[in-house]
Amino acid sequence: MQQVDIDGVFLEVHHIPVAAGTQPGGAPLVFLHEGLGSVAMWRDWPASLCAATGRAGWVYSRQGYGRSSPVPDVRGEPREHPDGTRSGRLQPDYMHREALEVLPRLLARLGIERPVLVGHSDGGTIALIHAAAHPVTACVVMAPHVMVEDISVQSIDEARRAFETTDLPDRLARYHDDVQVAFWQWNDVWLSPAFRDFDIRGEIGGISAPLLAIQGLDDQYGTLAQIEDVARAVPHAQLLKLAACGHSPHRDQPALVNEAITRFLAPLADA
Repeated sequence: MQQVDIDGVFLEVHHIPVAAGTQPGGAPLVFLHEGLGSVAMWRDWPASLCAATGRAGWVYSRQGYGRSSPVPDVRGEPREHPDGTRSGRLQPDYMHREALEVLPRLLARLGIERPVLVGHSDGGTIALIHAAAHPVTACVVMAPHVMVEDISVQSIDEARRAFETTDLPDRLARYHDDVQVAFWQWNDVWLSPAFRDFDIRGEIGGISAPLLAIQGLDDQYGTLAQIEDVARAVPHAQLLKLAACGHSPHRDQPALVNEAITRFLAPLADA
């Protein structure tokens, strides 16, 4: 396992080289995971997309997920420490912090200047925020959240009940060193009253890079209003709405998603 030190926080990273016999195809893909995701949670999909597009890739786990450093006192009062680290509950700006503070430092450490961002759910939101403020080659988002809907809060509340009453912690434990940290940092902030005002529709209009937004018609965590609002804010965005698909298009419809992303990136083969 490789780790990168970002101001005292060690982030798990995994590199996917260009497939043998494949001509390198431009900027690498950088994968940004969902609210309960990690390097391992992606499984083999990043490698399959890298092979399909002819690009290298980087996958990482955010703090508190996978094999990355935990968040101390994850359900306690939020604190900022002199060394730049944090402890306690996540705040409603946690995706902005990731997009505008952590991700730029990680990309600099990896020597990546203009990545192709590939984000899912929370990772899609982080990708949009980053792409609105920093140069990227392209941005692909699957089931992003640009505002908070009742369906999202209801599903996340159901996840809380499942975590407390079923074997969900055991199932998640194979993907995270500290499953309690991974779950509660995500669940607590999403169910906090302050998070209901989260809304990035006014800021993503600054995205100038090519943008593809994908969502399943059966997404239990958000309606199509999410990507339709992306298109209203970013008129050049391309939308893909997938039937028989829930919140994870790359799991439910991997062949269609890989084909769509490969086609989307084809004009950018040298970028």
